[in-house]
Parts: sequence; C-alpha cells; structure tokens
Amino acid sequence: MSRPRQPLLVLQAGLILALASTTPNKANADVVDVELILAVDVSLSMSPMELAIQRDGYVAALTSEQVINAIRDGAHGKIALAYVEWAGATVQHIVVPWTIIETMEDAQNVAGQLSVHPPNSARRTSISGALNFVGDMFAESPHRGMKRVVDISGDGPNNQGALVVGARDALVEQGITVNGLPLMTDGGFSSVYDINYLDAYYRDCVIGGPGAFMIPVNDWSQFPEAVRRKLVLELAGGPEDGYYGSAAFPVIRASDSRPADCEIGEKMWRDRSWMWDQR
Repeated sequence: MSRPRQPLLVLQAGLILALASTTPNKANADVVDVELILAVDVSLSMSPMELAIQRDGYVAALTSEQVINAIRDGAHGKIALAYVEWAGATVQHIVVPWTIIETMEDAQNVAGQLSVHPPNSARRTSISGALNFVGDMFAESPHRGMKRVVDISGDGPNNQGALVVGARDALVEQGITVNGLPLMTDGGFSSVYDINYLDAYYRDCVIGGPGAFMIPVNDWSQFPEAVRRKLVLELAGGPEDGYYGSAAFPVIRASDSRPADCEIGEKMWRDRSWMWDQR
C-alpha cells in the first residue's frame, strides 16, 4: 500500500524550517559596532620572517590600549572580528573565526589563537578569491554590525581567479567597506610579479565602499604601527575628511579615476614566458 503524499504546503513549510535552522537570524543577532575581517596575504612571495612579522604586528595592534579604547568608545562597546589568511584562488584559511572583542582579555584571547600555529604559505595571489571568501563569511556571520569592513593586506597584484574589481564591487554593493594595507617592502622573497606602484593599484583597484582608505607599508619596521593606526581609524568610522595621516603613515582614500592597470597581475602571469627567453 503506497503512503499518502504530503501536501505541497507541508513540504514547503518543512523546507523553510530547515533553512531557518541553518541560516543566521540577523534580527536576533548580537549587535556590534563593527564586523571586521582581517584578510592577510600568505602567498609564497612572503618569507617566513615576513609572515612572522605580520602575525606579531596584528597581535601587538589588537592588544594595544589605543585599539581597546577605540572599541570601548563605540556605541555598543564591542566588535566582531575574524582573521583569515589567503593566497591562491582556492586557498583561504580561517585562523580566528568570528569572535567578540569587548575587553583586553578578549583581545588577548584572539592574540593567543594567532600564536598557536605558524602561518602556512601557498602559491599565487588571488585578492579576488579572498574578497569572495570573506563575502560569504559576512553572509554567514552570527553578528549584526553597524558597519562591515574587510581589511586586506598583500604584497602583489591579483594574478589568479576572478578580476579583482568585480570582486571588490560585489562587496561594496552590499555596503561592505574594503580597506587596504599594501606591503611595498624589501627584504623578503623577490618576485617577477612585483609592481612598484602597488599603492596606486590598491587605491584604484582594491579598496572601495563607504569611507574606504589604505595605509601603505614601505618598511617592515612600520608594520605594527601601521596596523594599529589602521584599526583605530576603522573602529572610529574611518578617517575624517582632510585627515591624511603622516609622512610615514599616509592615509590614502579610494579613487574613481582608475589610472592603474587593474589587470596587471593577470597580464604578467599570462606573459611570464618572457622569463624563459632570458639566458
């Protein structure tokens, strides 16, 4: 004897309940001042020393009194933070999942997670892959931020995956701000894919959205202070009009002029055959 068929309405109701059980309920989510994702480059062009400097710099910045005070000064006095390391188009690793930071103890707990395992590097540089990945993280976040920011650092242009401008614009359309920390440093592994105008590339092709800005890093000794200043500005709502930082730590706004070639990384990768012509 065949089983009676369930009414379509019952099946639809069951599907809705199943989706509701796996989808974050933003209406009842914990409200924070900022949902912030730190997206950190670990491509092979970064030396082990540089990778260690990055981790240590974020640890020092997150546990600084200035950053904790900036968090406390927010309307809700807390933020939600996640830390992601990325390289190629399919290489993204969540080191610190969404975590509430409200006190110095909270920040020190995050710092402890960053100190457990050393970062692992991988091939290629896909800024677009990282941006697409963090877009999913924001969608799945159990928190509701008054603003949402991704802070992406890197030492080269996009050379794998989707084009970076499209990935950036997709986040901006959702009201997410993309800030940048271009690493224009020496001392690590040199690469034929380096460009000497990475700051312009980030300004024109990577950052965007409400109040978007970047702080270039020209020397690794500047890194901890650059990260600290950047976090304070992000938590405070971004730099005010007319604020341009200092000579050592310039604060640069996004540009609509597009003078930089936003596909330079892809072109350099496609044309890499020239390397084998040099004897």
